[in-house]
Amino acid sequence: MEIEVSTNHMQLLECLSSETRVRIIEMLRERPMYVKEIADELKLSSAIVTKHMQKLEQAGIVSTHMAAGTRGKQKICTLSLERLVLLFRTDAREPEVRDPSSYAVSIPIGHYTAYQVKPTCGLASPRKLIGLLDDPRYFDAPERVEAHHLWFASGYVEYRVPNYLIGDARAREIRVTLEIGSEAPGYREDWPSDIAFSMNGVQLGVWTCPGDFGSQRGRLNPPWWGSSNSQHGVLKTLLVTEEGSYIDGVRMSDITTGKLGLTAGSDIRLRIASAEDARYPGGVSLFGSRFGNYAHDIDVIVAY
Repeated sequence: MEIEVSTNHMQLLECLSSETRVRIIEMLRERPMYVKEIADELKLSSAIVTKHMQKLEQAGIVSTHMAAGTRGKQKICTLSLERLVLLFRTDAREPEVRDPSSYAVSIPIGHYTAYQVKPTCGLASPRKLIGLLDDPRYFDAPERVEAHHLWFASGYVEYRVPNYLIGDARAREIRVTLEIGSEAPGYREDWPSDIAFSMNGVQLGVWTCPGDFGSQRGRLNPPWWGSSNSQHGVLKTLLVTEEGSYIDGVRMSDITTGKLGLTAGSDIRLRIASAEDARYPGGVSLFGSRFGNYAHDIDVIVAY
């Protein structure tokens, strides 16, 4: 999550001004806890801790729900925000684009140009489900361009990245940031999936996603989205350079931009796939800027 430091976000910023609330965040980082447990640990009353929790929940930092405890139903608290980036300059959101030898595009997840998927599968816009669940035909529906969440058990979706290279320019680096997870019926936190990333038909590498996350509600999900469904993914950055291909800085392969033939007029096709014969054939879930936890579509920066 990225926010500008401004009076528009005072509710969230004020949450971090309290040592007690920061200590609560530190405790919840380890595991979900009942309000009574937190109160005992901090040597405070449950009423005071509840007031702090209300502020944290209103700011979207934590979420709470009732669960069975040793003394009947009790309120359990979990962290719902994984990362927070404070922007002190309004132009800090995409610093790389200040380089005149680069450009940035944001591709909505429903704007794929090719696909092949098998159930479980589906698409959702911020307003509704698009078509019928587990029916791949609706991946052809015109309304697919409105999708901010899509999922499939196996297969692929492919996106065409605009190519704005001119003359003899060659792409020297491509950075792709997206929110992604596995796909299980409903959701399963422990559901690994080998997700393959390819560009122009060349496989860049495989990343194993640990699960299909649903125990904590996605911060950006619309109210109608059910709690038994996938809720969010993890924010990952795929980077292809003149030295190799990486995901979150970890080397995946020796495939370089030079091996992709990215020149003016050439295609830039990004494919995201889950193979049925993979070691962990756990599917793919993608989240756009109005689903999940991060206000991102598929954000691409091309440097040349």
